[in-house]
Amino acid sequence: MRRFFLYPCLMNFPNLAHIKLVVTDMDGTLLNSHHLVSERFYTAFEELKSLGVTFVAASGRQYDSIYHKLYRIADQIYIAAENGGYTLYQDREIHQADFPSHLLERPLNLLEKRPDIHAVLCTKNKAFIKRGFPDFESFVIQYYSAYETIERLSDCTEPVLKIALYHPEGSEKHIYPHVEALSNELKVKISGPNWVDLSHQEAHKGTAVAKIQSLLNISPAETLCLGDYLNDLEMLGQSHYSFSMGNAHPDVVKAAKYQTASNDQFGVEMVLEKIILDIRSSL
Repeated sequence: MRRFFLYPCLMNFPNLAHIKLVVTDMDGTLLNSHHLVSERFYTAFEELKSLGVTFVAASGRQYDSIYHKLYRIADQIYIAAENGGYTLYQDREIHQADFPSHLLERPLNLLEKRPDIHAVLCTKNKAFIKRGFPDFESFVIQYYSAYETIERLSDCTEPVLKIALYHPEGSEKHIYPHVEALSNELKVKISGPNWVDLSHQEAHKGTAVAKIQSLLNISPAETLCLGDYLNDLEMLGQSHYSFSMGNAHPDVVKAAKYQTASNDQFGVEMVLEKIILDIRSSL
């Protein structure tokens, strides 16, 4: 049994001995700035599992990408991919919210007029991007390891879960104003400094967490969530113990009840170690 050092910042955290479900975002939260998972996390995960705590990875990434990032434990956790639009446990589907097919035409037409905005059509098995943009293709592979290039976005014949939009100069200024009007019919969510996601209105991390809570008979009072960006807000609202990262968007800091260190300062790991310490102390 490993002994954890009680970092001073942990003293400001609440008692977490009754936590049964931990949900964490990936980019900007569990993953550091190099998109890597720490050995410290894996050590904490194994101890949490032995104490009966269930872990959920919730991300805007595709399932394939999350699985490969967490391949060592991927078969032991719940994975809420595509911002919760596609949630699985050991290859068993828990929740799926397809993009409304009758609403696809409008955003696709809009994107044809905005060549500065790159689009990723996300499906269950892979992502689709337009052919002819090698720089974007080499960049997007870090988030969508399974993908295919197509001549036109309308050439995608598989059911779409989400449309992820990217602009190199920023999402809030260069993407969101052009798609905000779609929010009457779709979930329009700023998911990162350069990303905006379009999806079914029920396709968000909060819905995925609620499905898992119901399945496992775990209440929000027994749930802890960690996130850094605006696509984490619904998820944080599904937990009585919501943590923003030290590098979080100001709106996420405002919404969360507690704050931990940044993703490069082991903010997630500190919280997990506090859960372990509190559960051990209660035994």
